[in-house]
Amino acid sequence: MSTTTLIEPRWLIPVEPAATVLEAHAVVIEDSRILDVLPTSSAAARFPAAERIVLAEHALIPGLVNLHTHAAMTLMRGMADDRPLMDWLQNYIWPAEAQLVSDEFVYDGTLLACAEMLRGGITCFNDMYFFPEAAARAALRAGMRAALGIIAIEFRSAYASDAQDYLAKGIAVRDTLRDEPLLSFCLAPHAPFTVSDATFAQIAIYAGELDIPVHIHIHETAREISESVAQHGVRPLARLEKAGLLGPGLIAVHGVHLDDREIALFARHGCSIAHCPSSNLKLASGIAPVARLLQEGINIGLGSDGAASNNRLDLFAEMCLAALLAKGSSGDATVMPAQRALECATLGGARALGLQDRIGSIVPGKLADLTAVNLSASALSPCYDPISHLVYAAGREHVTDVWVGGERRLAGGEFTGLDETVIKVRANQWKTKIRPS
Repeated sequence: MSTTTLIEPRWLIPVEPAATVLEAHAVVIEDSRILDVLPTSSAAARFPAAERIVLAEHALIPGLVNLHTHAAMTLMRGMADDRPLMDWLQNYIWPAEAQLVSDEFVYDGTLLACAEMLRGGITCFNDMYFFPEAAARAALRAGMRAALGIIAIEFRSAYASDAQDYLAKGIAVRDTLRDEPLLSFCLAPHAPFTVSDATFAQIAIYAGELDIPVHIHIHETAREISESVAQHGVRPLARLEKAGLLGPGLIAVHGVHLDDREIALFARHGCSIAHCPSSNLKLASGIAPVARLLQEGINIGLGSDGAASNNRLDLFAEMCLAALLAKGSSGDATVMPAQRALECATLGGARALGLQDRIGSIVPGKLADLTAVNLSASALSPCYDPISHLVYAAGREHVTDVWVGGERRLAGGEFTGLDETVIKVRANQWKTKIRPS
């Protein structure tokens, strides 16, 4: 038997159409989907038996989409701060992963990440890490939507022996879980400096056969580019172009160091950028040319990156920082206005994942992935423009309620299905293994 729920916020911000703010409107949810968006009085008359959830001081927005993370790395948060990317990877992160990463590690770390993300209004995350089946179990346990990376990298780990083994195992997980409604998949070659041309060629074939996105770190640092030129004679993106990987399914993570030709390539092929401003600043990688990317019509989503390099899985922080950096680096205060930043954090991420027909905006027929933000705090008063407040003033601490596929995962600031105490105990047990006291 179907159930109908009316959510009645003070402000309804559907993202589509852009910059729209509706007052005295309700979202009608039937089972997992948005049945309608209509004036509150009309909704009450049409659905008199529906459950009514009145959020008198809230803005209701689509669930946020974290377009790039390594969720299990929450267990490494703060263990190797204030170092440049390659030093951080080669001397700290990769050795720790070689010692510790396992199915259990990934499950516990991903569940910890899911709790953090749900509290921050994130309903979908795009993950790249080892043991994707463990990440899938954690996402399903949390009731979150996840796009899971079929990772490929040339070196051995506890998960797989070589690139072929990574791909074979990841595709097997995808085949097993492909009918789970909360899960989707991406091919996830780690980066040009860890993946061979032969593997790229194979991934291009798989991307065509499986019709799934390709999620890759690219042009994150100047060093990555100079070393590619020295080793391969071309910049990293040229290797992806040669392999046939440029297209609407490419999610290019970071894209900090791009020249005009590369930006034009992304635009021509309909690629998306996963912009991770906090991580790029913390690792001193640089500032992505967001103003130019937007000027060329390139789709941008926002990512937190992993908690070991950010250190927050917080898309409210990323929205604000992305907007401010775009303005400051371009000298143009009109670049990335608040409504565009919110779009990047919702519909932009959904488009990149090929999920724009299902999530990313509050539109009838889409899945009911929704986030309610209480704007009544004194620090948020008065409120002239709720979209401006969401990007420049509010934070994840103001999120009170979250729905994923019509299921309420956070209600009045409390989880409906997760035990945070158990999650924290497990996290602290891992701390004693990673760094014994």
